[in-house]
Amino acid sequence: MSKTLIIAEKPSVAQDIVRALTPVAGKFDKHDDYFENDTYVVSSAVGHLVEIAAPEEYDVKRGKWSFANLPVIPPHFDLNPIDKNKGRLNALSKLIRRKDVTALINACDAGREGELIFRLIEQYARPAKGPWNKPVKRLWLQSMTPAAIREGFEKLRTDEQMMPLAEAARCRSEADWLVGINGTRAMTAFNSRDGGFFLTTVGRVQTPTLSIVVEREEKIRKHVARDYWELRANFDAQAGQYEGKWFDPAWKKNDDAERRADRLWNAADAEAIAKAVLGQPASVTEESKPSTTSCGALYDLTTLQREANSRFGFSAKTTLSIAQALYEKHKVLTYPRTDSRFLPEDYLAVAKQTAEMIAGEDLPGPLQALAAHARVALNNGYIKPTKKVFDNSKVSDHFAIIPTLQAPKSLTEVEAKLYDLVVKRFLAVFFPPAEFLVTTRISKIEAAGKTHHFQTNGKVLVKPGWLAVYGKDVDDEDANLVPVQPGEVVRTESVDVKALQTKPPARYTEATLLSAMEGAGKLIDDDELREAMAEKGLGTPATRAATIEGLISEKYMLREGRELIPTAKAFQLMTLLRGLDVEDLTKPELTGDWEHKLAEMEKGRLKREQFMAEIAAMTEKMVAKAKGYDRDTIPGDYATLKTPCPKCGGIVKENYRRFTCTGKAGDGVDACGFSIGKIPGGRSFELHEVEQFLRDKKIGPLEGFRSKAGWPFTAELALVYDDEIANWKLEFDFGEDAKKAENDGEPVDFSGQASLGACPKCQGHVYEHGANYVCEHSVGAHVTCDFKTGKVILTQPIEPAQVTKLLADGKTDLLENFVSNKTRRKFKAFLAYDKKEGKVIFEFEPRAGKAPPAKKAAAKKTAKA
Repeated sequence: MSKTLIIAEKPSVAQDIVRALTPVAGKFDKHDDYFENDTYVVSSAVGHLVEIAAPEEYDVKRGKWSFANLPVIPPHFDLNPIDKNKGRLNALSKLIRRKDVTALINACDAGREGELIFRLIEQYARPAKGPWNKPVKRLWLQSMTPAAIREGFEKLRTDEQMMPLAEAARCRSEADWLVGINGTRAMTAFNSRDGGFFLTTVGRVQTPTLSIVVEREEKIRKHVARDYWELRANFDAQAGQYEGKWFDPAWKKNDDAERRADRLWNAADAEAIAKAVLGQPASVTEESKPSTTSCGALYDLTTLQREANSRFGFSAKTTLSIAQALYEKHKVLTYPRTDSRFLPEDYLAVAKQTAEMIAGEDLPGPLQALAAHARVALNNGYIKPTKKVFDNSKVSDHFAIIPTLQAPKSLTEVEAKLYDLVVKRFLAVFFPPAEFLVTTRISKIEAAGKTHHFQTNGKVLVKPGWLAVYGKDVDDEDANLVPVQPGEVVRTESVDVKALQTKPPARYTEATLLSAMEGAGKLIDDDELREAMAEKGLGTPATRAATIEGLISEKYMLREGRELIPTAKAFQLMTLLRGLDVEDLTKPELTGDWEHKLAEMEKGRLKREQFMAEIAAMTEKMVAKAKGYDRDTIPGDYATLKTPCPKCGGIVKENYRRFTCTGKAGDGVDACGFSIGKIPGGRSFELHEVEQFLRDKKIGPLEGFRSKAGWPFTAELALVYDDEIANWKLEFDFGEDAKKAENDGEPVDFSGQASLGACPKCQGHVYEHGANYVCEHSVGAHVTCDFKTGKVILTQPIEPAQVTKLLADGKTDLLENFVSNKTRRKFKAFLAYDKKEGKVIFEFEPRAGKAPPAKKAAAKKTAKA
């Protein structure tokens, strides 16, 4: 009997499909890797199981990152299994090849990436020889409720319908490979010319995104604060006092973005106006106009990520994972990885049913308040056909994120926050506009032959409309502004002169960077403009969070609070790409244009071959520019250090590769020859670090260094005087001073430190010392103990508070950023003290869903600094 194999993207989705199909297709039997009944076999991937790779003769092996092997532009791409998922891939391949399996259904996530996951698995599983005739259909799900899944099976898409999306998915993957592999190896080869290994990753989306952040930071650094003054006056009216702000009604915008109608640019003018108007009468004119504001459109993923970052501080990655859980696990939200903010025109009945669910269900906790708003919307007939919500032309393969018909039962606090955000927007979008009365009052003072104008604005909420969903109510009468009678003359009671300074532009947060990525480098808040740029953004809603996280993990950016700050490594990359004239990799607009072309390919309007030819040409140009560069240094905007040269006291300046003494006058005439590399051990100096290093002659321990083979390590740096060259030079200090003290060196004075806890070996005190935390009896003249543990272990900094916890409780919290020396992958572990071995070891979390075997200790591995 022939059967159809259904392949989902994750095991949890496979289980949902089985539950949804059981009532209509019969009971399924559960096997190790799949479910089966008389009609269907249901199994799943675990994300990507296969990756594209160059054919062997084109492969660039590790350690051969030189220009000799570049560019790599293979005529086709082979497939390699991803090692950690080989078992799952083999199991799926067997199912695909089964003789009784005569058709396949792709049930991976509804999008470009889900299409690619399935296509590569199916390609890998096909036999090399012989006929292959197993037709493919596509299950396209917007919601994970059983009813939505069954409906999806009634409307399966054909393989022909999906081919344009499949080709765009392959192009995206191959383009990323070509640009990433060639760009990363070319820039790494360029930066490693002087020895060492300086990994310099670039990417089709990540590098233009980084360019946006670096350009903003450059504006911040170049900003020169300018003094200006504002005048605020208090006016006495019969009904009370109100404040007005001085402005020049004749002012017009010009090229100087810092000029405003209410700014004065010298103190004398400000003081003169203040003196002239104080105590003087003022005539009042007033204009009141009604004003309305409408609710924004429904959420797509990017706007949801932006709002969650602004309101709750959630990273884009966190918002996506919460939304995915609400879709996949709880089934209370529709598909989140969408770029549409509209619903299909035939979705009106579903929208009403959704509002009825919200109105009628006993939602948990703070979500209960939403029921009243849902009832208002239903009772007043607010949910009706409107192009603002229902528009087929604005719906691609996915529609906006809205609640499903399933009520939430048990959400975590963060899940409830995000669900609340989506439900409020879903209800508010149907409510009428909010109505305000906006009053503009001008107080005019005639003094010393001049007329001075002061403006006061009042805004009163008359009808809350959609704002009621967000808890806004009608303002009290005259809440913002005391009334002035017609013809009343008021008195200028006091004048305050405020001295202020212009501020640089704000750093990017994830919310504003997501907006900039969406607009291909342009910050766009206007909904219509954003919509026009939607298909030319950097990356897709589903990939933007991962791009930001990738830049942070590669140490191109730091996350400080909500701000994203580019590092020295980021500035160096931008300097290199601009200096090499590789504009393609730094221009968000160009990469946004590629994303637009992929979208056109999805719609069948662009040929795959044309797009890949453009990518190959750009790759060849990039490598050629890097190979052919023959000047001494890359031109750039370099810093002059504040700390003087340690040898001659001259001025130290930065160039592309080094910090170099340029003599007392800074012109190089009397330079003493002192210089140090900017990227010792493959790690870029931050400016504040090099200032400290030259001042203190040492710094560290610092993480992020790499050996010549590319492995990460941690070390201190020392600036030492070398008699042979008669100058100072940089050296790595792996703790020789500490090692001397650990044997029978000088006694170590810990009197200025607080003990972190009792030594688990000898009960002595544990303190910070060099690159380690040590027992007081393990160093100095009389060593009686050998307890110590590193301040940084496999690139994971170990904070003193964690050492205190280790000494008190026997183990630290779960630490997440260890990096394996073998695989270079991140892993999580506790640090624990093993009494039997007498050392600090790794202890790993027990695997979910499996009870630990009886009488066996947790997995152990010695933790080495």
